[in-house]
Amino acid sequence: MRSFFAKYKLFGIVFLCLSAVIMYLFYNALQPKKILPIYQPADFNPELVDTSLLHVKKYHTIGNFSLTNQNGALITNDTYKDKIYIADFFFTTCPTICPIMTDNMGTIQQEILNDDEVMLLSHSVTPEIDSVAQLKAYAIKKGVVDRKWNLVTGDKKQIYDLARKSYMAVKTDGDGGPFDMIHTENFMLIDKERRIRGTYDGTNPEEIEKLLEDLKVLKDSYRDKEASK
Repeated sequence: MRSFFAKYKLFGIVFLCLSAVIMYLFYNALQPKKILPIYQPADFNPELVDTSLLHVKKYHTIGNFSLTNQNGALITNDTYKDKIYIADFFFTTCPTICPIMTDNMGTIQQEILNDDEVMLLSHSVTPEIDSVAQLKAYAIKKGVVDRKWNLVTGDKKQIYDLARKSYMAVKTDGDGGPFDMIHTENFMLIDKERRIRGTYDGTNPEEIEKLLEDLKVLKDSYRDKEASK
């Protein structure tokens, strides 16, 4: 009996290993692929949404924009054409959540540094303070890589409209003072069709990890789409 088992021991081990691999492949094949939701204004806290959009439940996209970056270059929606990007709102003199958000955006920058498909976009909510020179000094301090990450300033009303009507990222326009745009800590994941595919707490490292995971899911969805053509 012992000689019988000894004779077929190697075969048994190989068979068990092969069975385990087959079961693993079948398990993965049967798991539904994760698909990111497409967020609409109606999905957000009403405090963050312009009243004209509160009941919009489909077809929402990021509006056109024309702003100036840390190098004085014109940045428009065409700059981000066919790109996935991560957006947020900040200001350079913010002493509280902005430095944390910027550092976490810097972490994302390192992850996408050699990925031509993904970029970053940070909007100043105090454009009257955040001049091109101010943004440039901040960009240097924070290690911003110009080809990956635009810090933008410009017309305050345009930035406010983008925040309220496109990204749902600002609570109020306040009283017209320099710090009246009360921005959230949110990072927004935007797809190539200019749709919001995720929102994340930009001060929370765990949320940053989730964002990076969702970014991979989004990138894979485009790969799958190309492969199916």
